Amino acid sequence: MAQRSGFRSAFGVGEFRALWAAEALSQIGDQLARVALSVLVYARTNSAVLAALTLALSFTPSFLGSALLSGLADRYPRREVMIVCDLISASLVIVMSISGMPIAIVCLAMAGVALVGGPFKSARLALLPEVLSGETYVAGLAVRSITIQTAQLLGFLLGGIVVALINPYLALAVDALTFLVSAALVRLFVPYRPAPQQISQRRTFWASTVHGARIIAGIPGLRALYVLTMLAGFYIGPEGLAAPWAAELGESTKVVGLLMGAPAAGLIIGTWLYTKLISPELRLQLIGPLATMAGLMLIFCAFEPGLWTSLMFLLLSGVFTAYQVQIGATFATSAPADSRAQVMGLLNSGVLTAQGLGVLLAGFLAEEIGVAHTVAVAGAIGVVIALPAAATWSRATAARETAAG
Repeated sequence: MAQRSGFRSAFGVGEFRALWAAEALSQIGDQLARVALSVLVYARTNSAVLAALTLALSFTPSFLGSALLSGLADRYPRREVMIVCDLISASLVIVMSISGMPIAIVCLAMAGVALVGGPFKSARLALLPEVLSGETYVAGLAVRSITIQTAQLLGFLLGGIVVALINPYLALAVDALTFLVSAALVRLFVPYRPAPQQISQRRTFWASTVHGARIIAGIPGLRALYVLTMLAGFYIGPEGLAAPWAAELGESTKVVGLLMGAPAAGLIIGTWLYTKLISPELRLQLIGPLATMAGLMLIFCAFEPGLWTSLMFLLLSGVFTAYQVQIGATFATSAPADSRAQVMGLLNSGVLTAQGLGVLLAGFLAEEIGVAHTVAVAGAIGVVIALPAAATWSRATAARETAAG
């Protein structure tokens, strides 16, 4: 049996520790900033629509950044791309933290932070296979996933309290500081590597995006994995509908954080179990079944169970969603080194699009059939899509093993 992954092996690499610490700081700061902006905009405008719009701007432009700008991390040294993105983000957040800044400028600055977040994440994901290898790389991705979900979970549960204690402007200043510290960590502890693409190979942004799509389409099995990754758009429904679901359950707003955080908590548990206890060969084989089970857990919400039973199904759905870690690893190791950032950017942009559309459509459907039934429908659609995609991936995996043998 192949050696199983261990988190210690990843943390034993100094470069990875620097990249991990930088991302952890950024995630915590971003969660504070999202809560702070929502509080700040609502307090100044008394408009729930503007508060929601500001929050949406912390996510939506990442789609364009991931799809169109990720190629920057193939055309230029990835460390430098990360540093420049961090410095731009810090500057924009500082602008947002100035008292009395017009709301329109605050919104534009937030959109700018989300936009440069696309190439930043793609550069980091493309760099990781050069820092870690084999099972250590998978362990590093697992640590990254756990860190992101933990930051989001803490943000859901503690963000409002922290912002109330230190005020929204100071929370934004803290976010700007996290970007500066992130840039310093990358500059000091990540060695310089030249750009993967030579000048003669560099493509326009649109040509780079098309080239990345062709790579995904041309490698056996990646299209099926791409579809399985997009299921995040169906499985994110509980997070976007937490507030009306709490009302539907007859609970107070105090449980909204629990409903939003249960899938994230499950993903933390599932990622640890998936990478720590399961062999590499079995992880590849389990991608399809786990994707199917993640949707199946949500179908049980059709029976309108109470709060704690619903939380159990959400937690289990999150546990099974751990298959996404292996998909990320497979994409990164399958893509050519000089196009890896663009491929990862397309993967990220697809997930962002699916999640945005999923939450939007779930909101409309919930108005007609209720939240619990909407979550169940989303889970059922996910299962229907997962089954053929899983079968395609299984055939591709078998073909790879036959060719290798």
